[in-house]
Amino acid sequence: MTRVHDMGGRFGDGPIRPEAENAPVFAEDWHARALAVTLASGFLGQWNIDVSRHARERLSPKDYTRFSYYEKWISGLADLLVEKGVLTLEDLRGVRGDKPHPLADRALKAEAVSAALAKGGPADRPSNVAALFSVGQEVVTVRPAANRLVDGGHTRLPVYASGARGRILRLHGTHVLPDSNAHGLGEAPEPIYAVAFATSELWAAPEHRADQVVLDLWQSYLQPA
Repeated sequence: MTRVHDMGGRFGDGPIRPEAENAPVFAEDWHARALAVTLASGFLGQWNIDVSRHARERLSPKDYTRFSYYEKWISGLADLLVEKGVLTLEDLRGVRGDKPHPLADRALKAEAVSAALAKGGPADRPSNVAALFSVGQEVVTVRPAANRLVDGGHTRLPVYASGARGRILRLHGTHVLPDSNAHGLGEAPEPIYAVAFATSELWAAPEHRADQVVLDLWQSYLQPA
């Protein structure tokens, strides 16, 4: 079964309304703080980006549907901090002694933020896994869209593209497999491809049938057509 977050292309949620070009980057001041504390916590080295994404996906359906974007971020972070033993529930409630935190020396200092963000977090890795598909080849995504390593685990194959027929546009090289990396099973890098799908392949009544949707998909998500 998929989680509530996997709602891409779902019918009935209404149109997407882009923000105005002059809209502020953050609608409220605390949104910037939520982003900042999430990034800073990641630099403590206790989890990776896939673990962080999975934490937000694991929010209860009731919370996920009522929370705003940054409420999801901060709630997923709170869960991670407790799960990984970085903080306790008492810490989150503001009840903590004066002793330095064991991870204090890993804190991201203000003067190091620009360089840290500029460095980024590349996910390309060397791998012995050979590319099985070539540019122009037709493929079909696996069905159902699910983590094959962990029941109910993280995956980057959206439900709307499960079992769909597409065409390889490009090989991006080999990259960390989120399905493994999100669960402490290692990076398990494998080839990742840009795959083009006709909208009519993904939805019964697409608004623009001549359009295509391009998804970056890992090799284990694909089968020969």
